Amino acid sequence: MERLLGLGVAPLAAGTVGLLILLKVIQRLRHKQNLQDKVVVITGASSGLGKECARVFHAAGARLILCGRDQKRLQEVVEELRNKNNGKIQTYTPCTVTFDLSNTSLVSSAAEEILKCHGHVDVLINNAGISYRGNILDTHVSVQRDVMETNYFGPVALTQAILPSMVDRRSGHIVVVSSVQGKISIPYRSAYSASKHATQAYFDCLRAEVDRFGLQVSVISPGYIKTNLSINAVTGDGSKYGVMDKTTAKGSDPVDVAHSVLKAVCHKRKDVVLAGLLPTAAIYLRTLWPALYFRLMASRAIKEQRVKQE
Repeated sequence: MERLLGLGVAPLAAGTVGLLILLKVIQRLRHKQNLQDKVVVITGASSGLGKECARVFHAAGARLILCGRDQKRLQEVVEELRNKNNGKIQTYTPCTVTFDLSNTSLVSSAAEEILKCHGHVDVLINNAGISYRGNILDTHVSVQRDVMETNYFGPVALTQAILPSMVDRRSGHIVVVSSVQGKISIPYRSAYSASKHATQAYFDCLRAEVDRFGLQVSVISPGYIKTNLSINAVTGDGSKYGVMDKTTAKGSDPVDVAHSVLKAVCHKRKDVVLAGLLPTAAIYLRTLWPALYFRLMASRAIKEQRVKQE
């Protein structure tokens, strides 16, 4: 008997692991969302990550509504996508809606225009945003407010304008592109990090409140992405930073991040961190050993200040 048990343990364990993996795969396939013909809204779609998201969601067969401030640049994206069709998946020419997300008084009318395109929205991707570089001592409160308007109040206003139609249909997926800095703060990013912390908190609350309606909410938190975000960042006096940071230049390819956003939507993932080992470790360190985390950030602030003075 003991001999039989000894011989059977390894195959039994392997079989159990295999069964668990199979069940996990089946579960993921059951919950996978097919994006063919789905109406997908993307803000900040004329460049950077938003533009790459437009490409991957278009290739997946979604009916896109591209949003941004510059109609000409949006139309350029539309023309590019119009000419892309591999023949395997039915694709559609995107619609465009032009508005400034930071002007929340215009968001309601923009939402009405968005809903008129196809009558409803299946997936709303809040991607548009602005970054900031500056010393708190030299930063006017108006700059802090402007960053919050674009990164927090804009997505909140658009989400709340689209949300009732999703609730009525008992169907919809709301995505927000946040940042690792929405989970941890680093020196000289106060306005940006604060706006992303607020974003994380709001959409966490939203997820809980709309679960009973069958709606999905995903928060995507990338690390540095190789886009013009740092170049277009604002400084303490509101002027453009105009510099490609080394960390940004070495960041993730926006194409890879866009595919990760697509995957998160397809599999209805609730909270996704797209960062390397150190940022991910820092998130846990902030929770498990905050005193050490604070010391490390203070040292980083001193080091960065020395570099700026040299």
